[in-house]
Formats: sequence, C-alpha cells, structure tokens
Amino acid sequence: MIAGTKADAVISIIEKIPLKQRNQVTEITLEMAANMGLIAKKCFPNAIQVTDRFHVQKLALEALQEIRIKYRWQAIDQENDAIEKAKKDNRKFESQVLPNGDTLK
Repeated sequence: MIAGTKADAVISIIEKIPLKQRNQVTEITLEMAANMGLIAKKCFPNAIQVTDRFHVQKLALEALQEIRIKYRWQAIDQENDAIEKAKKDNRKFESQVLPNGDTLK
C-alpha cells in the first residue's frame, strides 16, 4: 500500500518492482481519477484498466437523479399552469391520477 495519490510519488515506488513482474499484471481495477490511470499505464503497461463498479454506479445514479428532478419540476410547472387555467375558467382543478395511484407530480 502506498500513501497518497500523486502520480510521480506512486510511480517511483511501484517502479522498484521489476518490470518483468509488473508485466505479469493483466488487469487493474481503479477509480476514475486521471492520476490513477496514468500510474496504471506507466507501471503496468500490459494490464487492462477497469473502472471500479462503485464509481460507475455513483455517476449513473447521480445522472438519473438529475433527470428525475428535471422531469419533476416540469410536472410541477405543468400542474401549476393547469391550476391557474382552472381558476381563470372558474372550475375546480383535479390532478390526473395514474393507475398506480400517483400523480404526475
């Protein structure tokens, strides 16, 4: 284990391992930091780099959450517009209920 993530420092320590041994490494799992990719590429030239599942899932879930929030605000805006229109037409607004019992909002 090596303390820190500065590429130059980590590379200098890993390069103490003979290249013949480092060339036997076939796969490296790493996070998405650019410095980790540089370390893997320089120190283990024959290894395939695989991004760890945790970070990929985290990014995917964050993107999904952003999309959900965007569509929720759109639904809220549409409902608010419909409420205003109903008020102008002197009628009661009734929100659309989906088959699962939820509303669009």
